[in-house]
Formats: sequence, structure tokens, C-alpha cells
Amino acid sequence: MIDIVWEWLNFAIRWIHIITAIAWIGSSFYFIALDLSLKKRKGLPKGAAGETWQVHGGGFYHMQKYLVAPAKMPDELTWFKWESYATWITGFFLMVVLYYSSAQLFLIDQSVADLEPWQAISIGIGSLVVGWIVYDLLCRSPIGDNEVLLFACLFVFVVAVGWGFTQVFSGRGAFIHTGALIATMMTVNVAHIIIPNQKKVVASLLAGEDPDPALGKQAKQRSTHNNYLTLPVIFLMASNHYPLAFATQYNWVIIALVLVIGLLIRHFYNSHHAGKGEPYWTWLVSLIAFILIMWLSEAGPKPSAQEEARNNTPRQELLVASAKFEQVREIVESRCAMCHAVEPVWDGVPKPPKNVVLETDWQITNYAEQIYLQSARSNAMPPGNITFLEMGERELLASWYEEATNQPRYFSDLFAKLAN
Repeated sequence: MIDIVWEWLNFAIRWIHIITAIAWIGSSFYFIALDLSLKKRKGLPKGAAGETWQVHGGGFYHMQKYLVAPAKMPDELTWFKWESYATWITGFFLMVVLYYSSAQLFLIDQSVADLEPWQAISIGIGSLVVGWIVYDLLCRSPIGDNEVLLFACLFVFVVAVGWGFTQVFSGRGAFIHTGALIATMMTVNVAHIIIPNQKKVVASLLAGEDPDPALGKQAKQRSTHNNYLTLPVIFLMASNHYPLAFATQYNWVIIALVLVIGLLIRHFYNSHHAGKGEPYWTWLVSLIAFILIMWLSEAGPKPSAQEEARNNTPRQELLVASAKFEQVREIVESRCAMCHAVEPVWDGVPKPPKNVVLETDWQITNYAEQIYLQSARSNAMPPGNITFLEMGERELLASWYEEATNQPRYFSDLFAKLAN
């Protein structure tokens, strides 16, 4: 029952995370397009950089942008910040629920680095803090005055960090932390630079002073970074469902190529919205880069130590010791292992789904919780019940897991245990 509650908590936070991310990304893309579409015309108010007309929802909108601020503050002012904050907060909670609470399953790969959960979690959280500091120092350094050079340095920095993650985490953990680092950079840009600078401008106006133009310039720089980093971070966050992306020898190269693709696609749309032409070559280069990603994914998984050399956890020992384990193994071998194998034999399945392999006792017990949730407490697996997993077999899988791990089956069971 605890695992089921945790799974629903995972789903609920993921749902909220997606909703807030849509709001943040949508507003970000809209304002970048709006900013680039502004035109300088005669008769604009003093300080206005440009204006544009748009139509939506049956009405017309007339927007003007001031480079620093208008001469007089409006009575009402909308701040766009909570979309960013809510996206990061829910994303971090989701990482805690999925990766940090199940570090041995999703975050740690002992063939990469034999870490304790607390060590892996500390590295993950610490990297977000240190990563932001390095990024911020780069932007504030003389390098930040050269846009092209800064982008090149940031590209090398993110790829280097991604490679570093692959040396300590599982492929899935490396990708999600690379995405989390980028998302942290983006959100702290909003919280630490963009919004504070705008508030300083407002304070100057209220005090009857001229706002510092450098504040707007700095905020614009960070906003542009956020715009170009959006597509790669979405790819990295979605990648945990696709082992061909994260669980291959060249996963860090895939991170680099995804950064290039995201930059090129945003460059196309930014050029289009700014009226500077439509560089269709960016789509061709992006397609070539994506084909290269697919080719690299076929290089196979990283070489790893023999799983037999790994020590079972106490929970795994209980699962193997169960009197029902022989039957469980037979069910998994006959209903699951044709796809969940190092070399799947099912037509159309080139790699084990989600990189989950169920060929040894260690593997079966290591993924016992997922077997329980996906095949015993739901019929998500096998897909469409294509291998005809029977109800009795699902009940056996459920009772094996619940009895070996002492999991209460229903809320009533939990209440009865608490009462006793």
C-alpha cells in the first residue's frame, strides 16, 4: 500500500509539474516572440522601444515595450515569475519522490560508481548549487560581454557536467540531473536576476530616479539563455522513458547534440519573429544531428561488471528466500523476459523497455517494486496483455512482493495493523 501511495504521489506531482511547465514555457516563448516582433514607429511615447499589434480570441491587442520603464508606473503591473518557481519546485519534489527515494533503483548504478544513497543524493543536490555558481560567474565575467563566446563556454560547461554525471550516476540519473541543472540555472535567473532587476527599476521610478539601463541588459541576457535552453531541458526530462537515449555508451555526446538541436531550432524561430529571415538550414542540421543521435544509440550499453558480483540488499534476499520465488521466476521468464532481456526476442523491440532487464534473480528482485506496480497492482505490463499474463499470476506476483516486504495490501489492512 505504501508503494501505491508513493506511486500516486509521483503521478500527482508529475501532473502539476507538467501543467506549470506548460505555463512557464508558453509565456517564455510568447514574450520572446513578442519582443522580437516589436517595430519602431513614429509617434511612440518617450522611452518606448517599439510596438506591435496582435489578434487573439476575437479581439485586438496593442503592445508597447519600454527599454527601461515608462515615465510613470501603471496602477497595475503583472509579474511573470510564479510559473517558473512552481515548475522548479514541483520538478525538485518529483526528483525526490522518484530518484532520491529510490536511489538504488533509478539513480545509482554500481557498475558506474558504488555509492551509498546519501552520497548520490548529496552529489545531485550539491551539483545544482555549484553549477549555478559557475554559470553565474561566467555570465558576470568579461566572457559575458561576448555573446558568442559566452554561449560556447556555457555549451562546454553543460556538456562537461553531463559527462561528469555519467561517471557517477546511472544513465537515467545523469540525464535527469543534467536537465535539473539547466532548469535550476533558468529558474534562478528568474528569481535572482530578472525579477530583482525589474523590481530595482520600479523602485527607481517610484523614487523619481532614472533606472540603470544595465539592469535591463542583464535581465535580457539571462532571459535569452532561458529561451535557448528550454528545448534541451524538455528532452532531458522526457528521456527517462527512453533507454536508447540515456543508457548507451555515448549518452554524454547525445546531451551535446541535443543542446545543438535546441539552439538551432530556437535560432530559426527567433530569426523568423525578428523579421531577419528564415534560416531553414537549421532544420537540416538538426535532422542530421538527430540521425546521429539515433546512430549513437545503437552503440550499445556501457560495459559493466558482472551482476553476480553485486551484493543483494536485505529486501532482495527476502524476495529470493520467499517460497513463491520459483513460481515468480517462471512467470517473469515466460511473460516478461522476451522483451526485458539484453537481446530481446520480441519482434519490433530492439532494446529492453526502459533498460529493464529481467533475466537473473538479481534483476528480478532489483525491479520487484516495478513488477509489483506494473504487473500485479495494474495491468500496464505486458502492454495489451500481449503475453497473456493471467489474473492468478498477477495475484501471485502481488502476494509474493507484499509478503516478502511486509507491505499492507489495502488501507483496511494498514488500519488493522495500526489498531493492533
